[in-house]
Amino acid sequence: MYVLVINSGSSSLKYQLLDMSKNELLAKGVCEKIGSGGMFSYQAGNIKIKEKPMEIATHEDAIRIAMETLTDAVAGILKDIRQIGAVGHRIVHGGENFIKPVIVSRGVLEEMKKNTILAPLHNPPAEKGVEACMKLLPEIPHVAVFDTSFYTSIPDYAYVYPIPYKYYEKHKIRRYGFHGTSHNYVTGRAAEFIGRDIKQIKIVSCHLGNGSSITAVKNGRSVDTTMGFTPLEGLMMGTRSGTIDPSIITFLMREENLSPKQMEDILNKKSGFGGVSGKYTDWRDICSASENGEQRAMLVQKIISAQIKKYIGGFAAVMGGVDVLIFTAGIGENSCDMRALATDGLEFLGIKINRELNENMPLGVNVDLSASDAMVKTLVIPTNEELMIANETVNIIKS
Repeated sequence: MYVLVINSGSSSLKYQLLDMSKNELLAKGVCEKIGSGGMFSYQAGNIKIKEKPMEIATHEDAIRIAMETLTDAVAGILKDIRQIGAVGHRIVHGGENFIKPVIVSRGVLEEMKKNTILAPLHNPPAEKGVEACMKLLPEIPHVAVFDTSFYTSIPDYAYVYPIPYKYYEKHKIRRYGFHGTSHNYVTGRAAEFIGRDIKQIKIVSCHLGNGSSITAVKNGRSVDTTMGFTPLEGLMMGTRSGTIDPSIITFLMREENLSPKQMEDILNKKSGFGGVSGKYTDWRDICSASENGEQRAMLVQKIISAQIKKYIGGFAAVMGGVDVLIFTAGIGENSCDMRALATDGLEFLGIKINRELNENMPLGVNVDLSASDAMVKTLVIPTNEELMIANETVNIIKS
């Protein structure tokens, strides 16, 4: 079966076409600057279209461009768009009413929109992508795959916040967790890679990128995670603060005369690496500046490595031990500095990496970084959220 995977953002639409009989990527593309000009990129085999200016006014235009390119006589992969067996859509927030992937109908789409208040930045553009696809491909099944559904196994004592319970009942304020599709994929791949039954091992999965989260997975089920009601909680990130004392927020709002919107902007867009360093939101720049002796860049490294170690140790305590530690996503997969900083001093947990391999490992493949005398497997597992979404799409259709 050919599955088209759609990841629709506020001004962009990314897509991949996969042949699920071989788990093979056939083509991928991205439409950017939707509504403000438009830019299109595409790749299928040796054919590449890089940042081609193109008028893309709406998400429906973006889907139409994707369909036309996939069936183009020169660049295309398909003879007929009806070769696509299903479309899988990434939806960030499923709330409490979507605990697993679901085939999208008009009724389901209306129910999905009720979660907009929980993810006002992420869900509306994703829903636009679903609506556009359903309009252009009405005879093909569409499946919504929710990032939050991986965390429905988290126990109530881990997801209920210690504020008046009535706010959970009224507003559904709770820990939801994010990056679930990525954590679900890499933990399954890790178990396969080391030849262990995922239902018999304890995993700490570190998805480290511009947005970062760590998840504890015990016997194949998530039991805790760092992100919470929103993707702001947990680790410091490129521009996000991560967890801070809540009173800092009300203090700054009073002292700096800030509105809620201004405060949200500071926490989400002006904090994290950029806020502490004063310059750099990219981890690579932080590492370069640190090597050049910039003190605040070095401070960023110390803060993030301490936070990661604290969560690894905490989640090991939650699960009663840890068998596997995973690094994935842009920073986790590509930064030997981050992996070294994050594991240094964790020998007491049985975590010890091969330093030489860490600095010279091949990219884009699964790698076991564990030292020969390590008790815990430390792995680098490249994430593939699109393949996970495609697999979930096929499974829900078959079931």
